[in-house]
Order: sequence, then C-alpha cells, then structure tokens
Amino acid sequence: MIREVNADNYEEVVLKSRRPVIVDFYSTDCPPCNQLEPIYERLAETYGEYMDFIKIYRQGNREFAKSLGVTGSPTVLFYRDGKEVRERLNGYLTKPEVRKAIEQVIGFSIMDREPERVECDVLVLGGGPAGLTAALYASRAKLDTVVVDEGVTGGQAANTYYIENYPGTSGSIEGKTLMKNMREQAESFGAVIDDLKEIIEIKLTDTEKYVRTEDKIYFPKAVVLAMGAQPRKLPAENEDVFRGKGIHYCAICDGSMYEGKHVAVIGGGNSAIQETLYLSNIADKITIIHEFDNLQASKVLQDKVFNNPKVNFIWESHVTKAEGNEMLKRLFYKNLKTGEVSSIDVDGAFVYIGLSPKTDILNGQVEINQYGYVKTDEDLMTSVKGVFAAGDIRDKKVRQVATAVGDGATVGVNVERYLSGI
Repeated sequence: MIREVNADNYEEVVLKSRRPVIVDFYSTDCPPCNQLEPIYERLAETYGEYMDFIKIYRQGNREFAKSLGVTGSPTVLFYRDGKEVRERLNGYLTKPEVRKAIEQVIGFSIMDREPERVECDVLVLGGGPAGLTAALYASRAKLDTVVVDEGVTGGQAANTYYIENYPGTSGSIEGKTLMKNMREQAESFGAVIDDLKEIIEIKLTDTEKYVRTEDKIYFPKAVVLAMGAQPRKLPAENEDVFRGKGIHYCAICDGSMYEGKHVAVIGGGNSAIQETLYLSNIADKITIIHEFDNLQASKVLQDKVFNNPKVNFIWESHVTKAEGNEMLKRLFYKNLKTGEVSSIDVDGAFVYIGLSPKTDILNGQVEINQYGYVKTDEDLMTSVKGVFAAGDIRDKKVRQVATAVGDGATVGVNVERYLSGI
C-alpha cells in the first residue's frame, strides 16, 4: 500500500498520479522518522483507497531532495494534480497532525463516516504495563478483551533504556523488550490490540459505557482506565518554541542527535538519573540541573551518576528560559536561594520533572482528585460501576512498572468478578 520511489520515477509516480499523493522523505537513524513510520503505515491502511502513499529515502536521493527544498527528515509533502498543495509537515509528527492534513487534501474527514460498532466484555484504555496486564488477566479468563492505545503499546516503560528492578529478569531488561513480551503474552490469550487510535468521545455511567475513536465505537460491559501519565512540561519561557528543537522528554527517542555534544538533564529523580546514564554513552558532557541540593533517585543510581566523569551538577535551581535560533543554544536558570540568574550553553536539554495523568478526557466522567488522578476503591473500581483504573493514572503513592503490573492484575481479577455478578 506504501510505495517506495526514487528521483528517477518521482515524476511518473507522484506528479502524474490521478489521485492525491502524500510523500514522506525519510532517513535512517532518525528518531522522528521512526516515530512517523507506524503512523504512516496505519494512515495508509485507512486512506489508501483515496490517495497514494509514497516514501522516498532522502539520504539516497539527496540532490533531488535539495532540488525540492527538502533538507530535513521527515518532511511530508502533499500533491494534487501534479502540484504541491498545503504546508509541508516535518519534525516529530503525531497521528492527528498527519490525519488532519490528509483530510484537508482529500476533502473529507473519516469522522464523517459511520464508525464500526464493536461490542466487547472489557475495554482497556492504555497499553502500558497496567493495561496489558489487565488485558492478559481478562483475556485469560475468556473475556472478550480489547486494548485501545493512542500510540503504539508499551507506555513510558517502552521508552526506558533499561529496567533493573523488575522481578524475574536477569538483573536488567530493556524497557521495549519487556513491553513487547507483555503485549505478546496478552495477545496469546486472545486480547485484541487496537493501537494508534484517537479517542474522540467517551461516556461512562453505571448503565451506559461507550468510547469512540476515529473509526470505531466500542460498547464494553466494563472499562479499565490505564492511560498512564505523561511527562510534565518544563515551565520555562520558550519551552514551546524549542520543544523538539533542543528540548526533549525522551532520551532514547532523541538522544542520538547529541553524539559528542553537551546536554542538560533537568530533574533529580530515578527517570532523570537513568536517562543521564543513558545519555552518557552518547554525549560528551551532561549537566544536571535540579531544584534541590540532593538527588531523589535510588542510591544505586546515585552511586553510578556521581562516579560518572561526564556528569556535573547545578543545584537548587529552576530553568526559567530557553534561547537559541532554530535550535536550542542556551538555558537560563535561577538559584532558588540567592535569586541569582545565570545561563549555560547547551546543545540540548532533556526534561524529567515529574508526570501529569492523562485524565483530561475523563473530566465529568469519573471522580478525580485535585491533582488530576483517578480515585478508586480497594478493588480499584472508580466512582462509576464497572469502570476500573490501574497504573499511573490512579491516585496512589508509588508509581513503578512493578506496581502498575500489580494494579493490572488486581483489576483483571476484579473485572471478571464484577462481570460474573451482573
């Protein structure tokens, strides 16, 4: 459904096509390209009957790409009747961004179509450790179980370089490997994974439950909320300007861009120190900027980072402003004791200052605490009968992969008991 072309057949395939065309100029070893790849494939499945999906390897067609003004990857172009239309897309792209651009070109939205109706016993929203474990337990109990995830499954754990404290491993395991195993185990018991779905509408009451995505509407008997949490944005001036252009929230995704460079890591917890150690294999120098005068990471991680010669520290400071041209060049930070404002030149910055739960779409649906986390009872049921919550989205004190898995197991068992009592 996706056709690979080159400079030689570009005119024949793209410019002479009778249908609208989308063209993805991509590169290898390109984190934004890797992010776009599954999105592009999924959109080709959905919109392939209305437009041609083309890919062209930019590094292998460098001069031709330059002749079109394409200097970065990924760069996505749109054509109709042989002429380029609308603005190009580039950088880190989300599915909604690309979908809306496609729909602008083809002239209609898939939202206008009647969604496919899906009935199931259990609908799990979120495919991280909690969601996949709940799906494993539910499907193993012979419940018709569907997992819906806005991205590819795995959650934050999949973006963790290594996990050392998960029981039953040889000592450490790559996050993506652990999550791949969890997905395959859930699928082996019959769970259906619907990933890369946009949740458009949700209704959760004691007597009525449905969730609509761009092409399906699910009517489950029970729902598990396991959407997790997302990194808290850096509260600094120009964060939005340099997000993805020097300010990042995932070292595994974006760290390779900074080989031999100087990067800052903002934060002092486990995530910040784990990612610092990962980045120390790539960058030449790392400066940790932290608001306290000590780290909150585990003692094991502290010992490793304090003994790493590439790492230095700026204590008791908040980053207040980012500055640069097209890319980040400098961070300004304020000492919280003296009030003195200083600056540091960096090539990139990675932010790990906590998480915020993904509960915006749940407002008015279930009871949520003042910090945005979902309240549950001892059985992890929310304020709505038949709606459970598990993992980082839930109001609790400890958030680890192991505790998320524990939540998922608890919910999996209790969902079965709930449905057997209806």
